[in-house]
Order: sequence, then structure tokens, then C-alpha cells
Amino acid sequence: MMRKGKLLIVDDEKNLRISLQGILRDEGYQVDVVPSGESCLEQLNKKKYDVILLDIWLPDKDGIEVLKEIRTRHPSQYVIMISGHGTIETAVQATKLGAFDFIEKPLSLKQIMPVLEHAFKQQRLEEEYSTLQDFIRRETMMIGSSVPMKALRQQVEYAAPTEGRILIYGENGTGKELVARLLHLNSSRKRRPFIEVNCAAIPDDLIESELFGSVKGAYTGSTENRKGKFLLADHGTLFLDEVGDMSLKTQAKVLRVLEEQRFYPVGSNEAIEVDVRVIAATNKNLEQEIEQGTFRQDLFFRLNVIPFEVPPLRERKEDVPELVAYFMESFCRRYGKPEKRIQTDPMKRLKSYHWPGNVRELKNTVERLAIMVPGEKVTVSDLPSSILKPAPRTAKGTSLKWQEAREEFERQFILDRLAENNGNISLTAASIGMERTHLHRKLKAYKIKVKKLTTDR
Repeated sequence: MMRKGKLLIVDDEKNLRISLQGILRDEGYQVDVVPSGESCLEQLNKKKYDVILLDIWLPDKDGIEVLKEIRTRHPSQYVIMISGHGTIETAVQATKLGAFDFIEKPLSLKQIMPVLEHAFKQQRLEEEYSTLQDFIRRETMMIGSSVPMKALRQQVEYAAPTEGRILIYGENGTGKELVARLLHLNSSRKRRPFIEVNCAAIPDDLIESELFGSVKGAYTGSTENRKGKFLLADHGTLFLDEVGDMSLKTQAKVLRVLEEQRFYPVGSNEAIEVDVRVIAATNKNLEQEIEQGTFRQDLFFRLNVIPFEVPPLRERKEDVPELVAYFMESFCRRYGKPEKRIQTDPMKRLKSYHWPGNVRELKNTVERLAIMVPGEKVTVSDLPSSILKPAPRTAKGTSLKWQEAREEFERQFILDRLAENNGNISLTAASIGMERTHLHRKLKAYKIKVKKLTTDR
């Protein structure tokens, strides 16, 4: 149903004002009337209107002059011009000055209502777009005042407007997808699609049809043509997350698309041309993967035009209070909870924790606190047990390399969360923000045997 709003009618003909006011009130609008341009401007200083119906011919100053002043003082105001002596030239001039529409007298309900409906529909769309933009801005804020984050924001600012391919490095949970979205939103492609593919979450036998699409009958169960991610991202951005988990066969096909900007859907001999900017991300050392023969060197060079490094949270712990405040405000607003304050001691614990799950783990922790803490103050006793445990330490005199230390942190973190969830892999994956298939690979890599599996349904 059309939203009924506030209207202001500006016309020097008393009978017309009264008549039009009565008709539009009967239609459900709130309607005020004034007889001149000056009184219109005075009324706008007192009250806000959704739409103004403004006559061209007024006794003190003509409607065009009034329209100019309205555009200066209230640039977003909707104005519909009305005139009994309108010309095409006047209508064009009014439109150039920002009038929404132009109606000729004598006025009738049949004339006015479609124009008002169109104006209110347009307003509603603009409000929805503004709300969506606010949401996107909130959800894509890169929080942190540390030196690494300032440097990362500067990199985004420099690289986003270009067409250069970007490879984002970083551990799980550091915010690689956020960086990719910011690159898209600050590029010339921002009004086009941003399409994400998690290469680690898609089985090898399905990833080709996922990326390139397929035609009807290409494989068993294929009953219709299917668009792939490359086509969906045409003129936009395709984000290949965890690109290091892609099979060599798929890597070869992706390389061809990057080189030729065209591809063949599965089961088709007809090439489809696309214009796609590719941004990739990985938590692996791809140069090491190249040495092991699991990643193509030529694809690496294609993707790694502009390398980005997203720092782990333990390397920017000064950002923890800012991140906690941001997430707490966001979750309390989402769940209708009074905003909670983190006391000094628990904040110290949060800052000293090693955060193997990075920002994703911090976000999940704050969400839990926002929901489960009954009062408005968060104390040490409210923190999860994993945060209260001392960080793993190596024996004195041992020379543990950074990669080994990280793997030990990660292994112990997974073990702790499995214990908390009674061996339930699905719950554990959800609690740490990891795809279940990825967690299975981690369990296999760290030789963790899950003895008690209560659900995986």
C-alpha cells in the first residue's frame, strides 16, 4: 500500500487550494496550503513535507525562483510543479532545477494521483537504498587504529579503483572477505555484483560447474542450464576464497579464464565472454604449495599482481578494545539488549588472549556475551573458559619455529572447542566460524581422532 504523507500546496487561487486540500485529505494525506512563494519558504522552516505542489505563477515571486531557493535550502525536497500556462520550455527548466514532475491545470484527481504515487514510490526506494547503504557501511567497516590496519586501509584505498588482481593472505578469521568486499565497494564496479566462492567448501567434482555453470544434461541430475559464478559476476567482482584448496585441474581452467576472459560451461562447446575482476584469498603459503606441486606457478603469478597481508589479531592486540566495543554495540542492537560494558579486568584478559581464531573468534565471543550476560557489566567470570586458560608455552630452551607454534596453538584450540562441544563436529565448526569440511581437513592434518560424535546430522 502506498504510504500516505504530508503535502504542501502552494497556489494563489483560494478556491483551488481549498478544493485540492479537501480532495487529497479524503485520499488520506495530511495537507497544508499557502498562497505565495514567501509563505511557502516560511512554512518549510517550520515543518517538513514529503511533497510540495508548487504553482508556477505566484504574486510575489514565480514558482521557478521559489524552486531554486527550495533546492538550495532543502536539496532532497520533492517538488511537483503545477501551471495553467505551462510551456515545454518552462517544464524543461523546472526539471533541470530538480522538480520531480510537472502537471498542467486544470487539475484533476486522475492527473494528480499517479504523479503522487510515483513520487512516494521513488521516496520509498531512496529510503530503502539509504538504509541498505548504511547497513553495508556498518558491516564493512575495517575496525582498528593499529599501524598494520592503517597500512591495510591505505592499500585498499590505492588498489580498489584499479583493475589489478589482488591476492589476500591471512589466517582463518582475520577478515580476508571483508578486505575483498571493501576493494569491490571502493571500485568502479561497486554497483555490479560481488560474488564469493569458497573453494575449500565445494567438492572437486562440483567446483567446475559452480564456477563455469553447466548446460542441461551435462551430468546426471542436470535438468536445466545453470549459470556459474563467473557469469553471475560479469562486470563485477569474483572473490575466490581459499584459492589454495582448488584442484590443479580447476586451476588450469581458471587460468584460461583470467587470460582470455571467456569460458565454456560444463557440457557446452560455446564460449561465454565475461568482464570480471578476480580477487583471491588464501591461508596457505602458495609458494610452498608451488614447490610441493599442488599449486600452479603461472596461476600464482596471474593472481598475485597486488599482494595484501591481513594481520592476525595477536599482532594487533591494541585493536581489541575497539573491536569489542563495535561488536558489542552491534549485537546488543540486533538482539534488543541493553548495551553491555566490559570491565577493566576482563578487557585485560581479552587483550592478553592469543586469539587463534582471530577476529572471527572475537566476534563470536562478544556475541555470546551480548546474549548470555544478564546484566550490563561483563566481568571476568562471564568470559569463556578457553580465554581464561593460560596460553600454551614451549619448554625452556626449545627452539619452536613460528609455523610450528601457530600449528600448536591451532591444534590445542580445536581440541578445547571439541571438548566444549562434546566431540560434536558440526557444533565445533559453527562455534569457531569454520566450514565443517575445512574442520575435517584440520582434524586429519593434526591427526585428531574424535571419539565421541553426538551429532553430525
